Amino acid sequence: MALNKKFVIPLVIILLAIAAGGGWYLWQNKEGGKTTDTAHIHQLYTCSMHPFIIKEKPGLCPICGMELIKKIDAAPKGVAGEPKKADNNEQVSLSEKQRVMANVATAEAKNETLNKEINAVGIVQYNQSRQAKVTAWIAGRLEKLNVNSVGAIVSKEKPVAEIYSPDLVATQQEYLLALKSREQLKNSPIASISQNGEGLVASARQRLLLFGVKESQIAELERSGKPNIRIPIYTPFSGVVIEKMVQQGQYVAMGEALFNIADLSSVWVEVEVYENEVSNIHLGQQVEIRSQPFPDKPSTGRIAFVYPFLDPKTRTVKARIELANPGMKLKPEMFVNAIIRVPLAQSIVVPATAVMNTGKRQVVWVESSPGMFESRTVQLGQQSGEKVQILSGLQPGDKVAVSGGYLIDSESQLK
Repeated sequence: MALNKKFVIPLVIILLAIAAGGGWYLWQNKEGGKTTDTAHIHQLYTCSMHPFIIKEKPGLCPICGMELIKKIDAAPKGVAGEPKKADNNEQVSLSEKQRVMANVATAEAKNETLNKEINAVGIVQYNQSRQAKVTAWIAGRLEKLNVNSVGAIVSKEKPVAEIYSPDLVATQQEYLLALKSREQLKNSPIASISQNGEGLVASARQRLLLFGVKESQIAELERSGKPNIRIPIYTPFSGVVIEKMVQQGQYVAMGEALFNIADLSSVWVEVEVYENEVSNIHLGQQVEIRSQPFPDKPSTGRIAFVYPFLDPKTRTVKARIELANPGMKLKPEMFVNAIIRVPLAQSIVVPATAVMNTGKRQVVWVESSPGMFESRTVQLGQQSGEKVQILSGLQPGDKVAVSGGYLIDSESQLK
């Protein structure tokens, strides 16, 4: 009997310990479940602009004063207690008040044709087809200069100088004598004699034209019957004197240059285009020219020539643009900026502010339903000004967030 008590008492103690331990374990699991459920339903509040602010009660953000919003609860449970898998496109819901306070605005993705802009630097040059030299058609002395400085504006209707030449005076006298001879010989019964008078006049007239005498000056010589001691010298066209090589009273030889003139009503602009953009340049293409003195008054010209060689130092090709220069605002050797617009293929276009660059991908937020935004990964094309091409990821008609995208993204990060 004593032996039975020796074994029964320890056995009873062990059974009591096991029962107590099992009860404690069940109680802990029950309390833990309550704690988990309590944590699951416990609501926290945060600021959409400052997500590190977390409060247990609603109110205002202590930094920016915005109303705190509900912090997203833990992910809902799926089958067998596993978290529910997220969709490929993240979704964020915003209240109307949140949209207003965060200035969230949307725009519709549209099919448009953008113009690619090629920016280049250029230098204004003289229009070489509108440059000329004023030369002496005959040897003589410059009796008078009507242009005394570089930069003077000259007109083809007004003489720039007057020259005295003994040869020119003698040729005028020969012409007057030929006219008299023609009058005397025109009534001769002998045909060869009457025709000889016409030949003398034509020969003397041709010599005057070769000496630079104009038709109007020859007509004046015929009317007056007296040779001009000083013959005026005219320019081939109106323009500006860019070089003056003579002085008044100077003797000049036949063909000697007196002035260089240029017509600045039309100028050239030579721009440098990088070799990777040369394929987008072609003749007749319209170009916008902007200068620093007149940034708000751009000029428009067209590409007239593309040089057939490349500069090995700058890796650029020069293109020549010809444009009108009213008021001579563009000065030779002036630096300008050129904008060449190249039409691109039609594609989906959105404002550039709608695209968020995460470093690895480009994302836009699309309003799938009122107040509900989902992220879309997109592939970008060319950007022109404030718009950008979307090659994939969007459809025409999709509404994308063009402002407040970072608020939506911060909401997504909180989620």
